Amino acid sequence: MNKKERYQFFIEYFSQHSPEAETELHYENPYQLMVAVALSAQCTDKRVNMVTPAIFETFPTAADLAQSNFEELFPYIRSISYPNNKTKHLLGMAKMLVEDFDSEVPADINELQKLPGVGRKTANVIASVIFNQPTMAVDTHVFRVSKRLGLVTQNAKTPLEVEKQLVKHIPKEHIPKAHHWLILHGRYICLARKPKCEDCSITLMCRYFEKQQIKK
Repeated sequence: MNKKERYQFFIEYFSQHSPEAETELHYENPYQLMVAVALSAQCTDKRVNMVTPAIFETFPTAADLAQSNFEELFPYIRSISYPNNKTKHLLGMAKMLVEDFDSEVPADINELQKLPGVGRKTANVIASVIFNQPTMAVDTHVFRVSKRLGLVTQNAKTPLEVEKQLVKHIPKEHIPKAHHWLILHGRYICLARKPKCEDCSITLMCRYFEKQQIKK
């Protein structure tokens, strides 16, 4: 299966079997999603969803969060990975949203990355999920699964290299969904240490599975 056929198989399969794929983070507006995504870095969505309800109840808007301080916010996220840095980032993000963006989450990738704690991955998630832009956020799942499937080359060493290859070959209208397809497949089937190949329905296109069969 060549690369074009591989991408076609990938898109056709998930379009049919997972047409409504979406983020598993719980949110009701762009501000809430930005907070949730910032907290989710190197942390599970399940854990983030456990702490965000209290945060959103206490700080329902960016303005409310901007008026808070480290001592007040930290207890809400102490169970999240890297709580010190994330507390500082959330406070800085909220203040900049209020002061520079009139409390509105910007749609532009470059503008988003000006916000404290918002890197390219987080910016791509916001642009994709909220604004339906053809941006591909590359987390550990996307990075691993796209290489195992053979969608990107093995010499792609950085998330940006993987992002560029995926965006180049996936039609724009499918990119927002493809991001979730790869994440969810990596989260539940193509696990990092022990992929569940026996439960996988796309082994036909998978370069990793093909190599494992050859070894056997």
